[in-house]
Amino acid sequence: MRRVYITGIGQTPVREHWDRSARDLAASSILQALEQAGIDKADAIYVGNALSGELTGQEQLAALIADFAGLTGTEAIRVEAAGASGGAAVRLGYLAVASGVHDTVLVTGVEKMSDLSGPAVEEALATSTDEEYEAIHGLSIAASHALLMRRYMYDYDLERRDFAHFSVNSHRNAVNNEYAMFRRPITVEAFEKARLVADPISLLDSAPVADGAATIVLCSDKAAGKRANSSVEITGSALATDAVALHDRPNPLFLRAVQESAHKAYAQAGVTPKQIDIFEPHDAFAILAALSLEASGLAPEGEGVRLAMEGEIALEGRIPICTMGGQKARGYPVGAAGVYQIVELAQQLRGDAGANQVDARVGMTQSIGGTGATAVTHILRSP
Repeated sequence: MRRVYITGIGQTPVREHWDRSARDLAASSILQALEQAGIDKADAIYVGNALSGELTGQEQLAALIADFAGLTGTEAIRVEAAGASGGAAVRLGYLAVASGVHDTVLVTGVEKMSDLSGPAVEEALATSTDEEYEAIHGLSIAASHALLMRRYMYDYDLERRDFAHFSVNSHRNAVNNEYAMFRRPITVEAFEKARLVADPISLLDSAPVADGAATIVLCSDKAAGKRANSSVEITGSALATDAVALHDRPNPLFLRAVQESAHKAYAQAGVTPKQIDIFEPHDAFAILAALSLEASGLAPEGEGVRLAMEGEIALEGRIPICTMGGQKARGYPVGAAGVYQIVELAQQLRGDAGANQVDARVGMTQSIGGTGATAVTHILRSP
């Protein structure tokens, strides 16, 4: 397997982009990434997208984006894995370069979610659950995570306010991220008073769906040339799955797919959990961030929330997470989220994170589809 480098990144602000289409957002991030990488084309484009067909009626999205970005003729494929779509696209791009099939690949994540009303979006998001046994009974994606959170609170003797520290941390970090949707801090008190979405989950406990696109350029060492010496390297990449329905899992509070993908990535990168300096988890809901810390070996079972309560996830903490706001405050364009994570971690490892810069050499990202049915883990190393 060949070494794989990130030689260019691009992103659009995460917003409700009423005047921009998915193809426009994607092309904008692609052109930024190409310019930064110093190239004008790639061998292939992998597009992470979860809901284009359901929300905008647009399939053939990858070909459409290639055309709009001026890359007609380039191999282009859309990758879907619910909330893990962006991470899965990065995984395929990594494999294409590492295997020697391609030398230069574009990976783009894009989602356009603001054109429809809330109920339509919720219905689309519910397609990541088990249709025949969960969604058909009206179980929304928020309600699914509320069940997990309620059980976690019961098992580990916690209160709803204890989860506030994940959201407080994300919003504090988003203040310095010009691409973030919510650039304002929140308090534990505001978290407690927030309107409930699916008890015990509230508005300040769940990531806001939005529009956005992010792109990375992946190159082999041959294609990267001298740039390899100053480029972030992907040293570990793994994807694993679990049962889609919560009731089909022996222990719903243990994310088996996260554990398997994380430990495969650790082994490939030649690192242990203790060597991870920075972590970008899938924090669509605070409970997922807690469970991911535990399944990844970064916290004992039942201690993920306490890690946040003790300040260990802050920029100055033992394992900083969501350093540019995460999905909670940066915003959650579902299929693009995994690529945004890679872009933000690359910024940290290159020393380009500005006021949010942490001292890190090895970082990890994790994308999750549904309530944990798909998990994609990537480990990156600084130049």
